[in-house]
Amino acid sequence: MAFRQARLSSTAVALLLLVAAVEVQMLAVDAASASANKPVVPAVIVFGDSTVDTGNNNAINTVLKSNFPPYGRDLHLPGGGATGRFCNGRMPPDFVSEALGLPPLVPAYLDPAYSIKDFATGVVFASAGTGLDNSTASILAVLPLWKEVEYFKEYQQRLAEHVGPDGAKHIVSNAAYIVSVGTNDFLENYYLLVTGRFLEFSASEYSDFLVARAEEFLTAIYRLGARRVTFVGLPAIGCLPLERTLNVLRGGGCIEEYNTVAREYNVRVNAMMARLRAKLRGFRLAYVDVYDSMVDLIGHPEKLGLENVSEGCCATGKVEMAYLCNDVSPFTCHDADKYFFWDSFHPTEKLNRFFSTRITNALLEIL
Repeated sequence: MAFRQARLSSTAVALLLLVAAVEVQMLAVDAASASANKPVVPAVIVFGDSTVDTGNNNAINTVLKSNFPPYGRDLHLPGGGATGRFCNGRMPPDFVSEALGLPPLVPAYLDPAYSIKDFATGVVFASAGTGLDNSTASILAVLPLWKEVEYFKEYQQRLAEHVGPDGAKHIVSNAAYIVSVGTNDFLENYYLLVTGRFLEFSASEYSDFLVARAEEFLTAIYRLGARRVTFVGLPAIGCLPLERTLNVLRGGGCIEEYNTVAREYNVRVNAMMARLRAKLRGFRLAYVDVYDSMVDLIGHPEKLGLENVSEGCCATGKVEMAYLCNDVSPFTCHDADKYFFWDSFHPTEKLNRFFSTRITNALLEIL
């Protein structure tokens, strides 16, 4: 009997030890998981145009809006739907934020549904239709880049009230910044012949003018505390569906003149950023190339499982965007993942996810 009691006692102890070991192991796994999900940066802060605008134009008096279907039709996350994103789903800042351990949607600063508590982990100041040139914003009455900077200043004041001056300084100086702007300056301003810039500058001179404005902008946000900044170069702007449509006399192909200008501009932006890195102490600037990737996918769509790289999914895909891209059209595609472009100007969510990895990788290199 004593022997049996001893065996039972030892078995009970063994079971207790086993349970304890399992619990310790589970705690270790939970701790590792929490560590893995810990945000890499305190916030993602975004400036630019429709390539990164998540809804600011909803709050201003402009015709350039996208807060109606079918925009946002594939954005099923809480807070999703037709939010003002020029896409069928999420935008690059959303994917970058999620990849860095932050919320999967980055709110627009002018969206009344969000508060400074939400903006503390991510905020978008971008406005669709804007550019580096102030005259570009005036064409469609959108926010000029200087106004985005003013909102950034206001944001810092509100942030200081929310988390204290030291907390605000920590967020601003350690945040990951995304800047994506420049396409509208050429396509909606210079080449559209609406502001007179084409009379003031040659295309090459206008590129220099824009690069100088970019340098002023980057210097301004540096002085306001930004330190880790990615600047997205121009895509192959001559290959956007709208530009192909306007190039009908040449067979509807890419407008190579525009693409050449984009390449030259990108080279000059890179050189400017190198100068700023040398000039401004602690300024971690990274250039993000999207031009080469875009050209490669247009030439080899099978790499991403694409079937159409020349037209948008929405409506006919040739000229429609903003109010022309709406639920009335019977021609909108059923599967946007087969398309490079959502409307005649902007990529699908699938492509936004693809390009966001380049931004994320660039940010990780400068953190």
